[in-house]
Amino acid sequence: MLLILVVIIVFSVFVAYKEYQNFESEAKKIQAAFIQKQKDTIVFDTMRVLHFINHAYQYSDSVKDEALLKKQILDAIENLYGRQDGTGYIFIYDFTGMVLSDPVQKQNVGKNLYETKDINGVMVIKDLINMSRQKEGGFVEYQWLKPTTSSLSPKISYAKSFEPWGWMVGTGVYLDEVNKQIQEERDILKSRLNQYSMKMVFLLGILCVVGIIGIIITNRILQKEISSFSNYFKEASSTYVMIDDAKIRLAEFKRMVPYINTMIRVIHRRKERLKELNLALESKVEQKTKDLSEQNRLLAQEKDFNASLVKAQDSFIKHSIHEINTPLAVIMTHIDLFKMKEGENRYLSKIEAASKIISTIYEDLSYMVKKNRFDYVKKRLNVSAFLKERIDFFYEIAKGNQHTIISAIQNSLWLYFSLEELQRIVDNNLSNAIKYANKGTDVKVRLQEEKEEIVLEFLTVSPKIEDTERIFKAYQRENDVRGGFGLGLEIVYTICQKENVKIYVQSSDEMTIFSYRFRKEA
Repeated sequence: MLLILVVIIVFSVFVAYKEYQNFESEAKKIQAAFIQKQKDTIVFDTMRVLHFINHAYQYSDSVKDEALLKKQILDAIENLYGRQDGTGYIFIYDFTGMVLSDPVQKQNVGKNLYETKDINGVMVIKDLINMSRQKEGGFVEYQWLKPTTSSLSPKISYAKSFEPWGWMVGTGVYLDEVNKQIQEERDILKSRLNQYSMKMVFLLGILCVVGIIGIIITNRILQKEISSFSNYFKEASSTYVMIDDAKIRLAEFKRMVPYINTMIRVIHRRKERLKELNLALESKVEQKTKDLSEQNRLLAQEKDFNASLVKAQDSFIKHSIHEINTPLAVIMTHIDLFKMKEGENRYLSKIEAASKIISTIYEDLSYMVKKNRFDYVKKRLNVSAFLKERIDFFYEIAKGNQHTIISAIQNSLWLYFSLEELQRIVDNNLSNAIKYANKGTDVKVRLQEEKEEIVLEFLTVSPKIEDTERIFKAYQRENDVRGGFGLGLEIVYTICQKENVKIYVQSSDEMTIFSYRFRKEA
């Protein structure tokens, strides 16, 4: 509708502009025609006088005094010609510029006006004489005193010579009268243009009102339909409800209903499947945890506690990895597919966070099994970019535990380190920070360069750690209520000892800081 209104406005302006151009063109034509008509009139009047003079000259008595004949002719011309508006009178000069006849300004008779100029510098009498001596005579435009107003007015005169006596005979018309007639015609045309413009404005106003009403009605219909769809989607997010196409009036929206209902069915089926997988996985993890606790209890009774524990741990981890790997891969894959197709979902976010926790545990167990079987390859790593990536990975986990991860990471810091072992250090510290930080507090991560070292720190507001050395031993946890195997920091400690990474732990009632100092790349 807006586009239509714009088109109408542009069209109206264009038509008005064309009409104005036509008005100007017609006014010029009227002016030219009127002036031409006046020119024809003064030529006709002048030629009639010349015919009279020529007739008197040819048929006069040759004996008769020529001076007397001229006087009689001039008297006759002065009495026969002239109009009430002060135009149409015949003026006669000889070729020297002497005034022979001027019925309006009789005081000039006998004077020589050959050098007379108007206010624009036109040599009036000289130019009229010169034009008159051409074969067809000619016209001259100039400023001259108008008898009826006693003021200068623009005038055009026609002059033609009578060669036997050396006379210039002419008459003219004042152009202000012409302009007055033209202005009257202009006023008529302008009135017509104004009437046309008013009609166009009135029509445009009606179209605008109709368009606005149409937009309002259409908008209300669309809002109602969209509101219906929105309500259905809200219900579908928590309950299994389908859209009733009988309640949808617009045909375009009706065609969407089958596809939306299909999408809702697929989403709910996937939700149920993910719930089943999650429950099964939680059950397996819980059972394995119980098995591990039971094995620890039994191994504690043996004399060689450490050797038996390591053996049981290794056996348990091997079997756990095998059991966890397949369902974990299925869950992570389906989460990614669901997010790609359907977007974010708060329930799915919780499932994703839990899956990532399990993924971190799986990576720890995998490292424990593999660390003594082969060497992890070192390479040059952009630790700044890697740390940002792992923080993104733990975003949902932190959010689900009511934490926000705040980072202060210096860009472009590089290490020569194993990617897998660096991930174990970062992931375990992030996981522990999220697990033990007080609810609603921030987890802070800092990475910076200090002299010849790169310092990585994890800061949390959490309960004070009483024994900062004990927590790095296998199966040791500061708080048993929070769960976990107690292997994460032992893995971190082993890697740091092997790679000469310095570990500093500070803990108080206000703040706990885990600090790791890496040697800069050589």
